[in-house]
Amino acid sequence: MRRVTQNVLGDASVLRVTEADVPHPGPTEILVEMHAAGVNPVDWKVRSGGGFLGTPPFTVGWELSGVVAATGTGVTRFAVGDEVFGMPRFPGEAAAYAEYVTGPARQFALKPLNLSHEQAGGLALAGLTAWQVLVETAGVLEGQRVLVPAAAGGVGHLAVQIAKARGAYVIGTASAPKHDFVRSLGADEVLDHQPGDLAGVKDIDVAVATIAGQIPELVATLGPEGALVALNGADEAAAIEAGGVFLLAEPDRAGLEHLTALVLDGRLTVHVDRVFPLDQVVRAHEYGELGHTTGKVVLTP
Repeated sequence: MRRVTQNVLGDASVLRVTEADVPHPGPTEILVEMHAAGVNPVDWKVRSGGGFLGTPPFTVGWELSGVVAATGTGVTRFAVGDEVFGMPRFPGEAAAYAEYVTGPARQFALKPLNLSHEQAGGLALAGLTAWQVLVETAGVLEGQRVLVPAAAGGVGHLAVQIAKARGAYVIGTASAPKHDFVRSLGADEVLDHQPGDLAGVKDIDVAVATIAGQIPELVATLGPEGALVALNGADEAAAIEAGGVFLLAEPDRAGLEHLTALVLDGRLTVHVDRVFPLDQVVRAHEYGELGHTTGKVVLTP
């Protein structure tokens, strides 16, 4: 099979498509024939030296959709031929940039029938991040005010939809050309995302910090009982010092099934910005790192 690997840390040019043996699923694991792999900021952060996988060689990628090609001993949840999506092994090596991937069966769920593989391939990591922030950590309730910076991005566009599904009043930030897109997701207000644009925003119940340097501005928007949740990419130390919490998404079958229920109910969808073939993985990373994506970037083996 083909897979992407790297032998050194660095920019996107270190990524190489190589040949490898098809892996075998161990006990309680499944082998997935890949149809799509999501490209996420954590991928290029790890590629360039952001921890988790240590010293190369390794293969990045944790978000995927495909078809079960084989099952290991003890697997009862899936059968060969099932369409599945998931975020296996995170933050260990899942090696999702490949034509075949193995992972624990209980870190996958059946792919929603109304999503393409490309859409489902961009759902698990970004969707679980948004779900675990808004529902399991912040416990967003109907009528609460939720602030989602970078609301047109991978996590952001899913967070807007999940918060709306919870009955929240959602304020998103995005560049001016993306305001209509964010409104189409259900956002009640959309603001520009330049420094200072949140000066008039008050009484926020939940603010989601997505990038470094934005913690003080977000804290200033919080109401008396407001909560700040910072994601990988934001300043963990600054968030905790400000009284917030830091979240790293975890593989979770139950969370995937909650996302599936929202998708099947028509309250959540995945917008795919660009699809790149595996051979163009360098271009995919370069495009994602520009920081201008609307929704998700996806690789297709």
